[in-house]
Amino acid sequence: MASIIEIKGLTKSYASGFQALKGVDLNIEEGEIFALLGPNGAGKTTMISIICANVRPSGGTVTVAGHDIIRDYRGARAAIGLVPQELNTDQFERVIDTVTFSRGLFGKPRNDAYVEKVLRDLSLWDKRNNKIRELSGGMKRRVMIAKALSHEPRVLFLDEPTAGVDVELRRDMWKLIGELRQTGVTIILTTHYIEEAEEMADRVGVINHGQLMLVEDKTALMEKLGKKTLSIMLAEPIETLPPELAEWDVALKAQGQEIEYLFDTRAERTGVSSLLRKLGDLGIGYKDLNTRQSSLEDIFVSLVHQEKAA
Repeated sequence: MASIIEIKGLTKSYASGFQALKGVDLNIEEGEIFALLGPNGAGKTTMISIICANVRPSGGTVTVAGHDIIRDYRGARAAIGLVPQELNTDQFERVIDTVTFSRGLFGKPRNDAYVEKVLRDLSLWDKRNNKIRELSGGMKRRVMIAKALSHEPRVLFLDEPTAGVDVELRRDMWKLIGELRQTGVTIILTTHYIEEAEEMADRVGVINHGQLMLVEDKTALMEKLGKKTLSIMLAEPIETLPPELAEWDVALKAQGQEIEYLFDTRAERTGVSSLLRKLGDLGIGYKDLNTRQSSLEDIFVSLVHQEKAA
């Protein structure tokens, strides 16, 4: 699949000497959902600001839909819809007016049919004549997405799309983003909610200290880096772990009623069978077994800590 965004050797330095980005290389394919993860100050916002041509890079090149962000600023920016984290709209303006106005800012001719389609897709058509101040927080966020889609962009940036919203609305937003993807729009989201990336993204990028630590297919990443936890529910509780279990990464949980074993799925031998045999030899019976795959959050924290240790 063709890349809609190509980033090569991207750097950003400030007069103070601080390097916000250090030689980032990244290709984003058309039609995918790409999640960019990173702790505060990692360089996420700087990178997005450069791609959206709001900040000038110190070095490297960025093309969006074939348009260089420096040499062809207008072409690149017209291909991008940006949904900022903050709700920065005129609260006294009608929904349909603000969306129509946003379309005009990009030099697009008036197209009432397209604006109606966007509003209907976002469940805003019934609210089209309402002032923005009359809407709920979730509906206001939908208005921001409608404004970003008003000029028919090929790439949609979502900066913390569900920050500060309740759980139900977050689920609604996930569903909405999935529906937007069906229209062929490439979606790039930055998020602090790891489960958001786990739920929606096709690929995940982890950035820290201005460097892209990895970019990988989400499923492959979790299979490659993920560990599993085996929970062994004991038939009878024990007070302490026998010293004979020292060779396994085990811990006693649930007031002695459960042994938890962390193992690497990539290892040639996981140690599960030998652990269960050893428990039998020690006369420790168990009534149930349960395994849990590491979440994307576990993997993310592990990667960030690895870099700190290095």
